[in-house]
Amino acid sequence: MLIFGGAYSNLQALEAMKARADELGIPPSNIICTGDVVAYCAQPEECLQLVQDWGIHCIAGNVEIQLATGQNDCACDFTDGGRCDTFSKQWYPFAQSAVSERSLVWMKSLPAFIRFEYADKRVAVVHGSYHHISEFIFASTDWAIKEKNFTDTNCDVILAGHCGLPFSQAKNGKHWLNAGVIGMPANDGTPRVWYLLLDDREGFQYRHQPLIYDYKKASLLMIEKHLPPEYAKTLVTGLWDNCEILPEAETNKQGVPLVFQ
Repeated sequence: MLIFGGAYSNLQALEAMKARADELGIPPSNIICTGDVVAYCAQPEECLQLVQDWGIHCIAGNVEIQLATGQNDCACDFTDGGRCDTFSKQWYPFAQSAVSERSLVWMKSLPAFIRFEYADKRVAVVHGSYHHISEFIFASTDWAIKEKNFTDTNCDVILAGHCGLPFSQAKNGKHWLNAGVIGMPANDGTPRVWYLLLDDREGFQYRHQPLIYDYKKASLLMIEKHLPPEYAKTLVTGLWDNCEILPEAETNKQGVPLVFQ
């Protein structure tokens, strides 16, 4: 199975993700998106159409819910008045103006969660957390918070999104896996983005995988559409404009290239 999140209106990354899935021979029925097909980048409607036509599984991110219900902000849980909040007042209205009626209907149909069994484990797919779609859960987040999600979903594995950083943690037979996002780099000083592969051929196995795409084109399109240039720069440098949403542990790793065993 292939898991990815946060296409973020980055069509070049999404096309690269589909091409990789095709190369790996993974059918749409075995692919899950953890939400936020739309966000910061230049081609929201094109991304929505690609995901719809691809036929993969997808849950609603907070951006899908806000757009589908006609709200005036992204509900990303940014700090009021912060840089992320300020930038959202630029990219969210752009996305709102670009989305078709067909895509609005599709977004309204998206489930908040997906549950299934895989390799003898009970799996739940959430966006932020089971309790709050916009909750930021990081590797450094207290395990007790994650444990409550396992308890309340009655699951062994949680596949999550929203926070923008890929990570995996296992404790007491439970696995919290975040595939990361493909629409923005992981603040590690490289333009790579990340997805997750699950494998049940020898029990329950998983591995984080990098994805390279035409980030220069995606960046230029953002500039052409008068979207935040700080985010356009991030696509190239691999460094976030700010670390407002990050705990200290994740902030201290900014610019350090990710390595997964």
